[in-house]
Amino acid sequence: MEQLPDPGFSPGMAARVELTVTDADTAQAVGSGDVPVLGTPRVLALAEAATVAATAVRMPSGLTTVGTRVEIDHKAPTPVGRTVVASARLAKVDGRRLLFEFVVTDGPTTVAEGRVERMLVDRHRFLAKAFQ
Repeated sequence: MEQLPDPGFSPGMAARVELTVTDADTAQAVGSGDVPVLGTPRVLALAEAATVAATAVRMPSGLTTVGTRVEIDHKAPTPVGRTVVASARLAKVDGRRLLFEFVVTDGPTTVAEGRVERMLVDRHRFLAKAFQ
């Protein structure tokens, strides 16, 4: 297993990102359904963006994280024009494995919640494997 520098990530690191839903974000547009509301793949992408943002400030040069596992409960529809907020918090650090908990809200409504697991990797080695 590769040895990576310890970036000092600790539980509690958090970030939030926002998205104003457009036609391009709907289930119809992304192919995940036939209704004109925020599609689950876009909800997940927003949640992952929040997890990336949570570690970005402390990410050492040459390292990155990649998504390895997701659990999501998409609980409520969000129409075009509404703004949703994804908040992610680092819940557990296990070596290179980072487990985040997230919630996506539309005002007081919980749109989705779940967990995202990411793995800390050497960017160069990871890309070299991908393009062999």
